[in-house]
Amino acid sequence: MHAHAEHTHDHNDLFHNHAPTSQLRKALFLTISILIVEVAGGVLSHSLALLSDAGHVLTDIAALCITWYTLNLSQKPPSAAMTFGYHRTGILAALTNGVALILIAILIGFEAYRRLLHPTPIVSGWMFVSAGFGLAVNLYLGLGLQTGDNLNLRGAWLHILGDAAASAGVIVAGGLIDVTHIAAIDPILSVLIALLIAFGAWRLVRQTVNILLEGTPKGVSYPAVERTIRAIPGVMDVHDLHVWCIASGRNALSCHVILEGRMTIRDSQAILRQMEHALVHLGIGHVTIQTEDAEHPHSDSILCCDDLPKRHVH
Repeated sequence: MHAHAEHTHDHNDLFHNHAPTSQLRKALFLTISILIVEVAGGVLSHSLALLSDAGHVLTDIAALCITWYTLNLSQKPPSAAMTFGYHRTGILAALTNGVALILIAILIGFEAYRRLLHPTPIVSGWMFVSAGFGLAVNLYLGLGLQTGDNLNLRGAWLHILGDAAASAGVIVAGGLIDVTHIAAIDPILSVLIALLIAFGAWRLVRQTVNILLEGTPKGVSYPAVERTIRAIPGVMDVHDLHVWCIASGRNALSCHVILEGRMTIRDSQAILRQMEHALVHLGIGHVTIQTEDAEHPHSDSILCCDDLPKRHVH
C-alpha cells in the first residue's frame, strides 16, 4: 500500500528539480573559449601545466554537454517502460564524468613524469595570459552554478572548480619559473593538479556508485528510520525495510509493518499518514508500505524477508 499525504507537506517538493539549463548553456560557450585560449597559450609557452588544464577543459565541455542533455532528459515524465522516469540518467552522467576525470589525472601524471626526465623551456608570459583568462572565467562560472544536491550538476561544478584551481596554480608556477628559472616547476604543478582532480572525482564516483547499488542515501540514518516507524502508535513491528535513492535528493522507502489488533481501513490509513509525515522529515519522500497483522507469515529480519517466510507468533 502506498501512503499518500494529506498533511501540509507536499512530498512532490522532494522530487521537484528546476534544471538550470540556461546556466549550463552559458557555461558551455564560455568553457569553449577557455579551451581555445589555453591550447594556444600552452603551445606558445610549452607549458605542460597549461596544456594539462586545457585537457581538463576538454572534459569539461563533454561533461557540460552530458549534464545539459541528461538534465533535460530527466524532466521526461514516468512511463510504463520507465516507471521512475529518467532521473538516473543524471547519475550515469555523473559517474561518466568522475571516471573521465580520473583517467585525465592519470594521463597528466604520466606526461609530468616524462617532462621531469626531459625538461622543456617555458615561456611564462603566455602562461600568465592564458591561465589568467581561464581563472577569471572559471571563477565566474563556479560561483554562478547552483548545484544543490544534484550529483550530475556537482560533477560539472567539480570540473569547473578543478579548472579554476589549475589556472591559479599555472599563474603561480609562471611567476616561480620567472624568478627561479627552474622548468621542473611546471610538471610538478601538473602532478598537483592531477591529484586535485582525482580526489574530487573519486568522491563523486563513490557517491554515484552508492546510488546505483541502491545503498542507504547519504544523510539518511537507517537506524533512525527504523526507530521512527516503530515509534508510531499502533505499529507493533517493522521488517523488510529498504531505503534507497532514485537520484540525487529523491529518496525512497519500502517496508512491511505489523499493526496492532483488528483495525479498520480508516485506522490503518491514519497510521500510514503519520508514518509518511514522520519520514518526510527524515528526507524520504516516496514511501511504499505493506501493512500486515501479527498472523501474516514473515521473517524476523529487519533488512529483508526470507525466500520462504515463516508464520511469526508474538
